[in-house]
Amino acid sequence: MAVDYTVIVVYLAGMLAMGWWGMRRAKSKSEFLVAGRRLGPAMYSGTMAAIVLGGASTIGGVGLGYKYGLSGAWMVLTIGLGLLALSVFFSARIARLKVYTVSEMLDLRYGGRAGLISGVVMWAYTLMLAVTSTIAYATIFDVLFDLNRTVAIILGGAIVVAYSTLGGMWSITLTDMVQFVVKTIGVLLLLLPIAVVKAGGFGAMRAKLPTTYFDPLGIGGETIFTYVLIYTFGMLIGQDIWQRVFTARSDRTARLGGTVAGTYCLLYAVAGAVIGTAAKVLYPALGSADDAFATIVKDELPIGVRGLVLAAALAAVMSTSSGALIASATVANNDIWARLRGRAGGDRADHDEVRGNRVFILIMGLAVIVIATRLSSVVEGLTVAYDLLVGGLLVPILGGLLWKRGTASGALASVVVGGLAVVALMAKYGILANEPVYYGLLASLLAYVLVSYATKPTDAAVLARWREQLAGRNPGPDAGPYPTEPAADAAPAHS
Repeated sequence: MAVDYTVIVVYLAGMLAMGWWGMRRAKSKSEFLVAGRRLGPAMYSGTMAAIVLGGASTIGGVGLGYKYGLSGAWMVLTIGLGLLALSVFFSARIARLKVYTVSEMLDLRYGGRAGLISGVVMWAYTLMLAVTSTIAYATIFDVLFDLNRTVAIILGGAIVVAYSTLGGMWSITLTDMVQFVVKTIGVLLLLLPIAVVKAGGFGAMRAKLPTTYFDPLGIGGETIFTYVLIYTFGMLIGQDIWQRVFTARSDRTARLGGTVAGTYCLLYAVAGAVIGTAAKVLYPALGSADDAFATIVKDELPIGVRGLVLAAALAAVMSTSSGALIASATVANNDIWARLRGRAGGDRADHDEVRGNRVFILIMGLAVIVIATRLSSVVEGLTVAYDLLVGGLLVPILGGLLWKRGTASGALASVVVGGLAVVALMAKYGILANEPVYYGLLASLLAYVLVSYATKPTDAAVLARWREQLAGRNPGPDAGPYPTEPAADAAPAHS
């Protein structure tokens, strides 16, 4: 294992070096939180693909392939579809807003009344997303070094917290690009073909497994629908995803780069399911489907290649973990702490923004590590995160982008009713049940529509400023020149 250990150690050292280099570039709030809003298509698409394809997509995706066959690809497929929808229909408008958080977007659209509560919901989502990603370190380091679970979480979490705190989004962007390359080589170019060959090829796989393993809908229609509801719509509104959209240097970058990343996700989804299916042929009686990835890597790959593929799994986890961490810290500082202190974004010119955000990343990172060492179920944590996100924030966010009649009171009611409904229904039906997100989303929609119609329309001046911002004609104070295209979607028909 010496060669494999060397590959991993070099990789981890490189991540810390990227953090140190990024620290030298992050001299302003814009540089620290959104990489100066100047990423080009290649870097943007690589970092976007890296953040959405985490441990759940890699280790979990292979596990679903082991359990259900090719239809196990649906979870990651719906993530890719969500990213494609975001990129094609919304990313250019989002990038033009020149904000830092989803809650700032809600304030801009509704007139400054929905930010604090929506910030709390978004913070809970990003924090739990970071926690579930951090827990995944235990699986990888157990395979690598046979480490105790708590030690593995602390080791992996400490490295991510270190480079994220040092350089903010610049460090995370640079490390994500490396992680994207490592994942592509390790999973798509090495593990996928080796796993298929070791299983005897597709013909042997078909002969040894039930036909349901090759049914595209074998996982079940209700499961696919739930994946679409949670992951496809979750991609449209998550702070971790939006914060990457804010890094795009132009409308074209946000649209084109995101489309490339979404397409890459679809390929990654199929690859994970095929690898899992091959693992089922090789190891038909594993105790847990989530062990399929680690087992096939440990037992079937040659020395050196094994280290690179494990580095790819580590890259997948670290990219999602760091993206969720900076998102959680950004929301905590800008949407919650600043509002509680009565100081909104532009009123803090005398404050050291980089230092303040760096402190919040460190605090959130320590909190994530502590929670991760005490939470046993990754699936439950991820379900709580996405159910709260979709049930509480999907309606007011998309409503604000698409429906002119939506009001601040309607948005506030939607967040509160949807969020409380999700929590109450989880208590009744269980965390992993489908009912919380189904009925929570319906309650959120009803509250938004009914309260919006029952209250005065949004002030014309607020809507006018909103349209100016959507069209890119009123850039933020830190934005500098921002090239936009004279496209017809500058102001949506219903906004």
